[in-house]
Amino acid sequence: MLVSYKWLKKLVDLENITPDELADKMSRSGIEVEDVVIPEEGLKKIVVGDVKECVPHPDSDHLSITQVDVGEEELYQIVCGAPNIQAGKKVIVALPNSRITGNVKIKKGKMRGEVSLGMICSLEELGYSNSVVPKEYADGIYFLPEMAIPGEPVFSYLEMDDAIIELSITPNRADALSLRGVAHEVAAIYDRKTSFPTKELVEATDDSINDYVSVSVADEKEVPTYRMRVIKDVTIQESPMWLQTLLMNEGIRPINNVVDVTNYVLLLFGQPQHAFDYDKLGSKEIKVRRATNEEKLVTLDEVERELSTENLVITNGSTPIALAGVMGGFDSEITETTTTVALETALFDPTLTRRTARSFGLASESSKRFERGINTATVAEASNFAAQMIAELSGGIVVKGEAISSDYQKEDVIVSITLNKINRSLGTELSLEEVSTIFNSLGFEHTKENETFVVSIPPRRWDISIEADLVEEVARIYGYDNLPSTLPKGSSVAGKLSKNQRVIRQIRRSLEGKGLNEAISYMLMTPELATKFVLDKQDVVALDLPMSEERSTARQSLVPGLLKNVAYNQARKHSRVAFYEVGNIFESFEGQSLPTETNHLAMAVSGVWNAKTWDSPAKNVDFYTLKGIVENLFNVLGLEDVLFVPSKAYAEMHPGRTAQVKVGETVIGFIGQVHPQFAKEMEIQETYVCEFDLEAICDLTKEEPTYKEIGKYPSIKRDIALLSDAAISSQEIVDVIQDKGGKHLVDIHLFDVFQGEKLGHNKKSLAYSLTFRNDEATLVDEDVTSVVEKISAALAEELNIEVR
Repeated sequence: MLVSYKWLKKLVDLENITPDELADKMSRSGIEVEDVVIPEEGLKKIVVGDVKECVPHPDSDHLSITQVDVGEEELYQIVCGAPNIQAGKKVIVALPNSRITGNVKIKKGKMRGEVSLGMICSLEELGYSNSVVPKEYADGIYFLPEMAIPGEPVFSYLEMDDAIIELSITPNRADALSLRGVAHEVAAIYDRKTSFPTKELVEATDDSINDYVSVSVADEKEVPTYRMRVIKDVTIQESPMWLQTLLMNEGIRPINNVVDVTNYVLLLFGQPQHAFDYDKLGSKEIKVRRATNEEKLVTLDEVERELSTENLVITNGSTPIALAGVMGGFDSEITETTTTVALETALFDPTLTRRTARSFGLASESSKRFERGINTATVAEASNFAAQMIAELSGGIVVKGEAISSDYQKEDVIVSITLNKINRSLGTELSLEEVSTIFNSLGFEHTKENETFVVSIPPRRWDISIEADLVEEVARIYGYDNLPSTLPKGSSVAGKLSKNQRVIRQIRRSLEGKGLNEAISYMLMTPELATKFVLDKQDVVALDLPMSEERSTARQSLVPGLLKNVAYNQARKHSRVAFYEVGNIFESFEGQSLPTETNHLAMAVSGVWNAKTWDSPAKNVDFYTLKGIVENLFNVLGLEDVLFVPSKAYAEMHPGRTAQVKVGETVIGFIGQVHPQFAKEMEIQETYVCEFDLEAICDLTKEEPTYKEIGKYPSIKRDIALLSDAAISSQEIVDVIQDKGGKHLVDIHLFDVFQGEKLGHNKKSLAYSLTFRNDEATLVDEDVTSVVEKISAALAEELNIEVR
């Protein structure tokens, strides 16, 4: 939310309060200020120019040579490439040695052989975003009003000497999404008075709204009130300069004098409105209802939308003409030919508005306010204010009366709280008078009964409904800095790390020792990503009031967040990316009011693992790189009987390079390569990931490591070469060897694998080194030979493997 300091100053007394002081005070009182920007800062020597003469450049088909009055004795010759430049217009001129946006210095020069003393500027060259520049000036220069005086700085004409305060509004403080709401907040902080502009509605006496339109709604729960006024005999034109500059500084593109009024009221009241061309409605009946499946509507962006029963629409009795609370229809928009305006002011169900905005990707300033809530007490006032303002700026007349579905009135919320409750919660010793003063500054009417306050909460603060909300309000206005601070009370006791804390510290040390960096990802993501890399998907945990679609659903896996980090780093040319993350996943189970949080461990590695050196080539990450890191970690933790079982169950993983990881019979996670198709969607290179249930790992980890004395007697090694079917896994072979190897077999090591045409179709050769040792006596060759023979026989019988 952008707030003009000059505009705010008209609504609340800000005498002796600078923009920076106001920003600091607001941040410390509950509404965070992101930044304070004065648009003219960094710009200099930019003045009003009066174009006296404009002729085509003799050596160019798109340049013009102008003679411009900049308030000096002689005219300045300036070569200009704007297609709309013409004589008789007041323009923005950057003089020689001036500075425009980006700290670019404008110098005297020549263009195609003609001297150019400065530059005629567009709004973008003064720092305005292209998204807020009026469309008629988007490809050219901006014209200043006729009353602008040549040679004067342009900043006051464009209100660039204003301070623009950027607020970060949390969902619970949607009342601050309007200038009136911000003014109430500032008035409470400084105990000042507010003063809001009003307009006396002047209605035609020869016409009645009943002759123009009637309105109705299908469900008053979804549309508590729908109001429509009609303004006739309007002339569509540019808005006055003050309104255009105000909207541009607030981040909104000026359109015309009717649409700009609806945006002005949106900013002032926080009340979204929509203006229809009355003559294009095709009916005198307006009905608000749910859309039907496959119903169509072309919205203002000229895109045809296929609707569903989840969408609330405005209709002309039969055909949709707008998406309620989100966007109007293209066929009924205000154009230069409009002579009669139908002005909509309404309340729409927040949930339906949010669903519609999300489903079509049409998040707007209007939908954002309907989703979070608006001040129900000023709906009628906003309707009258906007209708009269449109009439004044367009030369129109407001038709007598207003078509209303129902005159919705929301009563004040009553909350009682004792002085003792406030002081006990805040640790303060406030008096009845001090708390009463705070409630007065907030504009909350209240009565006192002994030491109990009965507080009436106005509709503009719909975030307050319980005692705790009032305690927070008192704390904010009293000042968090003024609350007393105390040290915790109680006797100190000796403490130590829990088993899980020790295990997690071991994990961090091990992984960081292997070259991985810890990442901390957002727990919230899109609904689509939230359930990726999950075998048993549960119901998602979605926020009721998310800040954005990107951060709306709690994750069920850590991997998607790590892959976004991988993509971010690879986009910035980092050739080696290795991350791990320890964090919670969130799953919703039937019958549980709260989601289940489970601690997980995930890793992601990609790119070059060992860089090229003078004596060795570069080595890229592969499956065994990550597998080695995982095996080393499990060795550090003392996990035994760890198995890697091939798996094709994970849709986002490569079906031939993925394994489930088991400890005994317990599945603790998975490891493998991200599926190439999914990697392409995430815009990442070949990447390997793993994820484990950290709580399961902690349970399986031994409390203390077990140490054994090093064997006194020599070991015997035997190599065994095998020819097997390619489909037989090494783990199956190792299982047979362990089963028949006896108690003296202490190690099995695969040291060679070969496949080729010489071996035959679908065959492979494997070579294992077997180590035998008896810690109580010296082994003899005969004992080892007999065991190796048993192993060979079992391999041939159970797996049809040839011992070579």
